[in-house]
Amino acid sequence: MSSFFESGDGVTGTVCRIKEFIQPFERKLALGELAALAGTVRPIDGCQRTATTFVVDELADPGMLRGSLAYWHSVGDPAEVTTQLRSEATSVRTSRESQDRNRLRSPVPGKERYPRRRCLRYATHGLHEYRGKFFPQLVRALINISRVPESGIVLDPMCGSGTTLVESMLAGRITYGLDMNPLSVFMADVKCRSLSLTASSLREALASVEDHLASPSRASDTSYIATLQETDRDYLANWFSQDVLDELDVVQDVIGQLRTQPLRDFYTLALSNILRGVSWQKDSDLRVRRDMDGVAKGEVAIRFLKEARRSVRVVAAFLEGRGQQGFGRHHVAQGDARVAASAMSNLAGRVDAIITSPPYATALPYIDTDRLSLAYLGLSSRTEHRGLDRRMIGNREVTVRDHAKYWSDYEASRCLLPSGTRGVIDRIEGLNRSHPVGFRRRNLGALLAKYFLDMRIVLGEMKKLLKPDGVVFVVVGNNRTTAGTQSVDIRTADHLTWIAESMGFHTEDTLSMDMLASRDIFSKNAVPSERVVKLRIG
Repeated sequence: MSSFFESGDGVTGTVCRIKEFIQPFERKLALGELAALAGTVRPIDGCQRTATTFVVDELADPGMLRGSLAYWHSVGDPAEVTTQLRSEATSVRTSRESQDRNRLRSPVPGKERYPRRRCLRYATHGLHEYRGKFFPQLVRALINISRVPESGIVLDPMCGSGTTLVESMLAGRITYGLDMNPLSVFMADVKCRSLSLTASSLREALASVEDHLASPSRASDTSYIATLQETDRDYLANWFSQDVLDELDVVQDVIGQLRTQPLRDFYTLALSNILRGVSWQKDSDLRVRRDMDGVAKGEVAIRFLKEARRSVRVVAAFLEGRGQQGFGRHHVAQGDARVAASAMSNLAGRVDAIITSPPYATALPYIDTDRLSLAYLGLSSRTEHRGLDRRMIGNREVTVRDHAKYWSDYEASRCLLPSGTRGVIDRIEGLNRSHPVGFRRRNLGALLAKYFLDMRIVLGEMKKLLKPDGVVFVVVGNNRTTAGTQSVDIRTADHLTWIAESMGFHTEDTLSMDMLASRDIFSKNAVPSERVVKLRIG
């Protein structure tokens, strides 16, 4: 059958049907990615704002479009669904199935249930909760819009949980990531490496875990927690009951018996995801607060198995449906985006696209949020957390001495920031100095100044790594604060745009995104508006 369409006015081309459940900003991305890959795009059943079916140039390769597009349902006539939709379907299907590992089925062509709503947790994207992660389809669309070649390089110098890295791998590109948070680096690396596992190995490992937890017998006389530093053992004892620590030891022992490191890391990530829930940390609170409710005996194994089964179902179904052909390569390391060019000197002038969502100014206590996993997994000792947090871009925990230094640095370097950015910093600082406010609010002006000066350095590092025709996409949220007695908007996207333009970037486009309901445990702390800013050099 032909993949081409002939309209009443004689126009021929490949028929493409857009997803029906996307938001207006996603429709813009959909049309942008289709135009970038196929040229002229014409609606068939309405105007571009409302049509569901479009036609593109007959020279466009239907197979390439089906394999690449992020926001499209099908390509060709008769319609064949896109690879993206099939990937999302594996997650929707497994959410309806029994937890019994034997009921994980391979997709059946023509009988697959395709999602009728947004799906963000296909492949390895849902392996661990993470505050502030962005939509995987957005990343894939931006790769298409920026026309990254098949052998091209995609970079995220503040990679967080690895959304850009995973999507770049699925798109067959080479991808690099940096992050200062050791848990983020571990998470991103495991998500990427798990794409090389097989469905059968995941299921076999799950069977082994289930069997060993059903009748646990220790493979080692040494408890896991005994291998940690004394300061970390003492710290964890303040946040977990001894019974819970003993049960975690059993799970760790079982994970340690798995036959390969990628499998052990996969299940370790599942264990990390339940740590807050079995601790005395108030689960949905970003701050360090205790909730001394007890955890029932055996609850650790129950929660771990539930998380492990969920993870295996989704990832195994994806790997069976997609296969492992065409994946790209990844490289991820702990590092500071402010020195990205020297940390990745081999990439200087070689990066095709940078797709990143930087930390929001003073919005989240990143290290405190992850402190239990960092200490328990041995990724970073508790004694290192305060120093690491103070070095994080956008941190909000400072001492009186830090505040004085940040403000002094700002006064010495204020000429480096655009007048509009200086204006909001000075206004917030002035209002807070003229009114009795708490310590945290009193620090805000200095913290904002440091954030924007840090981001200026990061943008400079990006510029060194980009190809001359490379592109940067910054996905960033806006904030609102109370200074003194007044409400002040912090339009972070505008400020970063002005800073970038002052450094020789050209703002090629900007897109406001309607914020979607977050499904992670920190959803009540979500930033209410975000924008995608597209930058080029020159």
